[in-house]
Amino acid sequence: MKTDLFSPYELKGLQIRNRIVMAPMCQYSVTAKDGKPNEWHYVHYLTRAIGGTGLLIMEMTDVHPDGRITDHDLGIWSDDHIPAFSRIIDGVHAHGAKIGIQIAHAGRKAEDAEVPVAPSAIPFPGDAYKMPRALTTDEVRDIVKLFGDAARRAVQAGVDTIELHGAHGYLIHQFQSPLTNKRDDVYGQNLAQFGVEVIQAVKKEMPADMPLIFRISAVEYADGGYDIDHAIELAKAYQAAGVDAFHVSSGGEGLAGQRKPGNSSGYQVPFARQIREALQVPVIAVGLLADAEMAQSVIVNEDADLVAIARGLLRDPYWATHAAVQLGHAHPYIPRQYQRGY
Repeated sequence: MKTDLFSPYELKGLQIRNRIVMAPMCQYSVTAKDGKPNEWHYVHYLTRAIGGTGLLIMEMTDVHPDGRITDHDLGIWSDDHIPAFSRIIDGVHAHGAKIGIQIAHAGRKAEDAEVPVAPSAIPFPGDAYKMPRALTTDEVRDIVKLFGDAARRAVQAGVDTIELHGAHGYLIHQFQSPLTNKRDDVYGQNLAQFGVEVIQAVKKEMPADMPLIFRISAVEYADGGYDIDHAIELAKAYQAAGVDAFHVSSGGEGLAGQRKPGNSSGYQVPFARQIREALQVPVIAVGLLADAEMAQSVIVNEDADLVAIARGLLRDPYWATHAAVQLGHAHPYIPRQYQRGY
């Protein structure tokens, strides 16, 4: 049978009905500023499950109140957060989709923290960002533990997978980048060390058959930023520590310099393919892939194992259903209640 966008996929113990992933996208909608998902998040995620998406990854959810990009972001720093996440997860499961959560810490990009923290006291460029304070070695170890605690809560809430956010200039990325990590302790001597310890702490809290996904920026666009070769070496260390799949993005570490992102459909797909081939590891491709034919080609050409749709799923919660109809799939995910519309 030909493998295509609507072929089922198995990642460790996770069975996904198709190759379509909803990429994590911050909603900035926690009006109570308590980190708990609310009715907006419930409707947002369940609608995409009803619309046929195979795997949803809940938006960046932070391990500490000062690890949020803004105070309107999700958090999972307390057991009090678990019930609200469980309600969403149970609802998504009821409609045949699987759901994971992206856990993270914004580091120097925490806009509402009174004093953000980072590997080194180097601010992110722009008026919205403050001068961060460099973490002590003991504080770094404390944050590693926070990631483990967050993973435990996510598992208790019922997630099918966990994604670690090691891209787009957030804390794990800050540690792995020579641009933002000027430390002289073990976390500066080995740029993968923080990420490796976070992975190990999270894996200890996950069932053996639950896959761990790592979102990585394959290249940086700021002048002097790292290239794909550095990302591949990081990915090798992370894979050895327990990562089961990589969600391959790029940039986010600073302002683009001479090297600028292509920002055309599929511009990040070659990075996904390079990591897939170098590590023989499952990868998720992402980046302006909302054209159904383009998304289909990524799978058919074996550039990636899964395709993440971001803005396309903001515009159209039923993107997967409409892609199935467009591509002539024999069994599009049309809810019984809506079939007369097709």
